[in-house]
Amino acid sequence: MEPDLQTPPELLPVLNDLMQREPIFHRLEWGTTRRDFEAMTDAAFWQVGASGRRYSRDYVLDTLEKRYAQPIEESWETRHFHCLEIAPNHYLLTYILIQAERVTSRVHPSYAMSRSA
Repeated sequence: MEPDLQTPPELLPVLNDLMQREPIFHRLEWGTTRRDFEAMTDAAFWQVGASGRRYSRDYVLDTLEKRYAQPIEESWETRHFHCLEIAPNHYLLTYILIQAERVTSRVHPSYAMSRSA
């Protein structure tokens, strides 16, 4: 049975902030260099790809560096965002990512956004 993914009303400002960043590595306004991506991620960052495989931070940064050296135009659509507070001032974001014919559920277990109190 699917969980009821309703973002609590008090988290809507957080959800809006996080939605502005996703997909995190594909928003030109947040940067396109390795240094930019390093600043966006913690040293312990890792990611789960659409295949279900886990990728290390170094692998992700290497891939992004190559991708932005020879950019191609891609269409990314996001929908069904949900935000959950997992610790004081730390949030988990989930959403659906649509890339042409490929539809994946995205979860950011190592991505947390701290908001100042």
